[in-house]
Amino acid sequence: MALGRLEKAQAWLFRAVTSFFFMIFQLLSSPAASARKLPPVGNPLLLQSATQLAKKIRRKEVSSVEVVQAYIDRIQEVNPFVNAVVKDRFAAALQEAAQVDKLIEEETGGEDVLEDRLPLLGVPLSVKESYSLQGMPLSTGLISRRGVVASVDAPPVALLKRAGAIPLGVTNTSELCMWLESHNHLYGITCNPYDLERIAGGSSGGEGSILGAAGAVIGVGSDIGGSIRMPCFFNGVFGHKTTPGVVSCENQYPPTSGTQHEYLSSGPMCRYAEDLLPMLTIMAGPNAHKLSLNTAVDLKQLRFFSIPHDGGSIYTYPVSKELLDSQEKVVKRLEADLGVKVQKVCFPELRYGFQIWDTYMGLPDKEGKPPLAFAELMGEPGRPAWTFWELLKRMVGKSEHTIPAILLGLFEKTQVSKPSPFIIQQKEALQKKMEDLLGTDGVLLYPPHPRVAPKHHHPLFRPFDFSYTGILNILGLPVTQCPLGLGEEGLPLGVQVVAGKLQDHLTLAVALYLEKTFGGWRDPGAK
Repeated sequence: MALGRLEKAQAWLFRAVTSFFFMIFQLLSSPAASARKLPPVGNPLLLQSATQLAKKIRRKEVSSVEVVQAYIDRIQEVNPFVNAVVKDRFAAALQEAAQVDKLIEEETGGEDVLEDRLPLLGVPLSVKESYSLQGMPLSTGLISRRGVVASVDAPPVALLKRAGAIPLGVTNTSELCMWLESHNHLYGITCNPYDLERIAGGSSGGEGSILGAAGAVIGVGSDIGGSIRMPCFFNGVFGHKTTPGVVSCENQYPPTSGTQHEYLSSGPMCRYAEDLLPMLTIMAGPNAHKLSLNTAVDLKQLRFFSIPHDGGSIYTYPVSKELLDSQEKVVKRLEADLGVKVQKVCFPELRYGFQIWDTYMGLPDKEGKPPLAFAELMGEPGRPAWTFWELLKRMVGKSEHTIPAILLGLFEKTQVSKPSPFIIQQKEALQKKMEDLLGTDGVLLYPPHPRVAPKHHHPLFRPFDFSYTGILNILGLPVTQCPLGLGEEGLPLGVQVVAGKLQDHLTLAVALYLEKTFGGWRDPGAK
């Protein structure tokens, strides 16, 4: 469906205004620093999946101490470049690795017993700082929470530790996890390992960056608008937004309110596709059976669909040619390799992706209580932040808050209390169309973003491009973000793979195929 004249005028005006401010930003910005590049991966242990490492550790082909030390060395090598890990626990991790090696030496039941009971035994893990990890900070980049330390483990973290994984530290986020660049005034800004002048994404940007830099092999993220998928896309790794309600989201900060728990998902992030399924099985705990993760998937029996763009929203920029081309390459390979027909579809309701996401994120809970205002979270543990005053302070470099957080707080004040019936209608129509399309055997390809990783702070001038991921949160669908090699600027390409509710096993199976076909993660230091 083509844009109407009014929508075309609105789109032109929006882009003209943002382009004007972007031009001023570029004029005032400092010249780019000289290009620096990450060192290539040198230790072969860093080039193996968590599944392979766990097997080698169980078989005593390598010790857990060796693996953990290899990752510590890599983090110390790359973190000065990317600023992804904001607090480490290296000494404790090495002690835990030594205990793992001792346990394996003393185990009399054999390798199979260890694999069944402790499938990730001795494998290092990174954790998003918004998750509770006992003894580690839990600030989400808020200066007023600088001294907050987690006293317990969030359930998914506890389950991964119980499976034998060893946390190495916590990674950076955007302020209060509500922006698509991981930057705050407590820990600073996180960089993309493929180009240090580019963003790592958010809010799980520290996870995406350290995984892309080969400083971690597996990690955990959370996603309420693309916070797993955008960092995985920008940093060339795999990530999975689980069907909501399956993996626990307890003991994360900030907490959800209103109906936001219906759209928040916790999920695995990793460099190798084969680690997605075992990680998700562990993280889902008692709910794993809901996802049929042990069901074999015959890709030739699936129905495939492709949506190349959102149809022309006034808020989002057009999808770049290289991303359109990369998705079309996936279509052609699926058809050639599997003998399937990939049907191209178009849902005009996707044009309202941002409005739908924004509306549903603001809905009250069953008791009629609205979501907690972002300004209240900014002021925690005291009074709500006065965002206009914070904006004035930021102009003279005196605010503790980032520009995106301040602008979000101001934007909230412009919100109408009653949701638009038209937007509700668009969401309900899109929900039905999508569920009817996918059923239990359908898979959809959809771009993760209109462009590859932008430069630092540039998303301020394209703030709604996250709608490509955010709309899928509101629809409650499982999505796996998959890398598709590097583009013309040496930056990761990728695609979202979407399935029907509780059909997570389908997208994970497609991820394995795409990794084999397109090569998966690439060493940013080897470019």
